Amino acid sequence: MINARKRLIEFFTKDLWEIDTSSLGKYRTFLIKSLRLLNVALQELFEGQLTLRAMSLVYSTLLSIVPILAISFSVLKAFGVQDQIEPYLQEFLSPLGSRGEEITSRIIGFVKNMRAGILGSLGLALLIYTVISVIQKIEHTFNYVWRVKRSRSFMRQFSDYISIILVGPVMMLAAIGITASFMSSTVMQYIISIEPFGTVFYYVLQVLPYVMICGVFTFLYYFVPNTKVKITSALFGGILGGVLWEIAGWGFASFIVTSVKYAAVYSGFAILILFMIWLYLSWFILLIGAQISFYHQYPQFLAVKKGTIFLSSRLREKIAFLVMYYVGYNFLNNRKPWTLNTLVEHLNLPVDVIHDIIILLQQNDLLLETGDDPPAYLPAHDIGKIAQKEIFDAVRTVDREALLVESKIVSVPGVEDVMKRVDAAFSDTLGQKTLKDAVVGEQP
Repeated sequence: MINARKRLIEFFTKDLWEIDTSSLGKYRTFLIKSLRLLNVALQELFEGQLTLRAMSLVYSTLLSIVPILAISFSVLKAFGVQDQIEPYLQEFLSPLGSRGEEITSRIIGFVKNMRAGILGSLGLALLIYTVISVIQKIEHTFNYVWRVKRSRSFMRQFSDYISIILVGPVMMLAAIGITASFMSSTVMQYIISIEPFGTVFYYVLQVLPYVMICGVFTFLYYFVPNTKVKITSALFGGILGGVLWEIAGWGFASFIVTSVKYAAVYSGFAILILFMIWLYLSWFILLIGAQISFYHQYPQFLAVKKGTIFLSSRLREKIAFLVMYYVGYNFLNNRKPWTLNTLVEHLNLPVDVIHDIIILLQQNDLLLETGDDPPAYLPAHDIGKIAQKEIFDAVRTVDREALLVESKIVSVPGVEDVMKRVDAAFSDTLGQKTLKDAVVGEQP
């Protein structure tokens, strides 16, 4: 038993990552990649980063749920359909059973009692700030999952997300209203009365809530991260995340049925605690789905054991030269400048890898960032004056703290002599060649 357990642990920690999937069949390759994805998901669970971020989002949700609903409520009130919010909130809290109905009624009561005239200008500003801040936190969390270090500008956050909060509920209710009108039409009712169309329609209605949840998850994975997410990857994560959320809802509802003891222990706080637990599970499942979308888009991260991925000096130098090469080529041939997203998509590398290299090139005055949104990149100088050695030196250059450490290292004449000869050989090999020599000499 102990040996079997030891072999199983060794397989998942070592052997699984050493299997060459290129020589395997289609189904075995899918199985290996699925096991690696499961392994990574479990590591994320046990390492606790997603757990901590989900807990943080629970706190933000408690602060912002009333302001967000208040804004949506005020917009829907202009169309006379403000009462349509309650069924959707009640559906989200349905795993809480009767307690979910109680929480829904209380939240809706808070929203209805909130008036801009009573809040005043300062209160209204704080309400809007609360909404913006929670949206920023959600974007930062999704960016963490996608290894994105640059968030949207404040103006883009304001325009993108506030427009969703204002227009989203109206569009959603309009779509549902159009669908309901279509379903209640005479032609549709006649079709439903004919078998087997009636039976098929019944099962479609049963599946529709799951499809809507998966659609919402897919939209969030595609839209929220500040990077280019492939629709197939967003859909893959959205389907798995939506299914997990429905399963969790079923399990949590079963737990609520047997939670009489918790009500006896926590008394009036039981409903709040259960509400927070369900919020936590919802956010955690949403982040797990985002993680799955990331690995679906960048399967190369599943080819190496998580936690051991790092760039060698040679690979960093190659990526830096590739970035400068493509930027220089497009600039020389009057083509559309490269952006971070287009470089990520073209080089098929995670966004954080490319972004770190771009920062190094900018710090060494080799790249310029335009003021566009998203920003594009141009050579900082004439590519005929950018020496190839400068590009390599930009990646090899370390920060000031590392230089300070290097200055304190014991100096050995024999070692210093070797390092100088290596640098001299590197300079002699590149000579006076510039970036333009590489761009003109070879086609991309």
